Amino acid sequence: MTHTEHEEKTPAADEATLRRARFGALPERVRPEDTVEERPAAPRDPARDAYDPDEWMVRYCL
Repeated sequence: MTHTEHEEKTPAADEATLRRARFGALPERVRPEDTVEERPAAPRDPARDAYDPDEWMVRYCL
């Protein structure tokens, strides 16, 4: 039995060696944070933040 077990392990080891020689190593892992680029869809409009809640008094109470 020892001889049969040795014969089974040798072809598997040879196959692994051939596979490593053919394909090499796997590429390094890419983190999900490195695959996404976050940019605003449109430039920020400064007039959008210029709301004055008391402006309606000036416009409508004259």
